[in-house]
Amino acid sequence: MFKQIVVAADGSEHSMKAVEKTIELAKDRDTKVFVVYVVDGSTSKADVLDSWDSLGISEKRNKRLVAIEQQAKAENINYEVKIIRGEPAYAIVQFAHSIEADLIVIGSRGLNQLQQLVLGSVSHKVMKRATCPVLIMR
Repeated sequence: MFKQIVVAADGSEHSMKAVEKTIELAKDRDTKVFVVYVVDGSTSKADVLDSWDSLGISEKRNKRLVAIEQQAKAENINYEVKIIRGEPAYAIVQFAHSIEADLIVIGSRGLNQLQQLVLGSVSHKVMKRATCPVLIMR
């Protein structure tokens, strides 16, 4: 049904639910899944404060995606991990548009503390701006 699915992932509980649903949709189908992790200004600042070197920062980001990659491999999903920069909602929509995605799957909330206060601001913006269907997982 879907040829290309973009799933936004940041390691949060809601994004893991989005990944699980994406794997369910892609399993046993000719579907390519793009796991997108967006690095914005606040993510970069937090990463620098936690790890003072670029290797540590890269390692921390990749660690968030390990469980996702393990799930995709276990289910024989054709996937690709993309770490992109920019304002999360805009970057996700822009990437989905650039690959002509059939679906965007996103959690209702992410790891960003400010975004948790404003219920699902990234998912809401993605839903409003996307030109393809958007599935929001709670």
